[in-house]
Amino acid sequence: MSEQLSFGARLATAMETRGQLCVGIDPHPSLLEAWGLNDDVASLERFSRTAVEAFAGLAAAAKPQVALFERHGSAGMAVLERVLADLAAAEVLSIADAKRGDIGSTMAAYADAWLRDGSPLAADALTVSPYLGFESLRPALDMAEKTGRGVFVLALTSNPEGAAVQHVGGRDSVARRIVQAAATENERYGARLGSVGLVVGATVGEFLEELEIDLLSVRGPILAPGLGAQGATAADLRSGFGSAFSAVLATSSRDILAAGPTVIGLRQAVERTRDALA
Repeated sequence: MSEQLSFGARLATAMETRGQLCVGIDPHPSLLEAWGLNDDVASLERFSRTAVEAFAGLAAAAKPQVALFERHGSAGMAVLERVLADLAAAEVLSIADAKRGDIGSTMAAYADAWLRDGSPLAADALTVSPYLGFESLRPALDMAEKTGRGVFVLALTSNPEGAAVQHVGGRDSVARRIVQAAATENERYGARLGSVGLVVGATVGEFLEELEIDLLSVRGPILAPGLGAQGATAADLRSGFGSAFSAVLATSSRDILAAGPTVIGLRQAVERTRDALA
């Protein structure tokens, strides 16, 4: 992968050809039950690999929620490895939603696991947490550049508790500093879409203006979870993100997955959601 285009360049092409939708692969127990499946490893695999089959050729990216595989232990993580391989074979960009964050050699180990060429868990991009300091992410940032992968840094999330940390400082907020740091990292990618993206909740548009956060300056992709089941609509995304909307990769998980268990039902839900974003 290291000889290929950067993640940002590949994502820009995927969004131009397949639209601005990232579909979550969230094998939550309630969804397994809704599909008539048991809460076990065999059902986990059937659920997840059916989702990959449905999303192939339609969505720009897919985002497996790592915790929902991890809860099944080593067998669940083995399923995740196969899902990531399936996504690569289907030419759907994968974003491992693991929210990893640590310091020193531990962060380097996370980067090695999720972003190194040849790792069984290697994804096209990884969500990371900067709340031990943005520079604590350096091993992941450097590994992503080296291997043509990307990271999505948590910046402004929609959970109510997030404001207690992210909004601190007002117009010089923690979230704004994270955005500025990501923009600096993306300077290494020149005029192309950068490979250092941000996670910004689909329902927090009002706070972007309040905290004077300029997402357009990041020149990187914006992963926006919350479309559908969490209440955000395509119209909300357009109004909330304004001039930065073209860089938004909107994420819908439960709303689409509820259309299973058939591949046809899932594909119809993907097409409907994707087309609303166009």
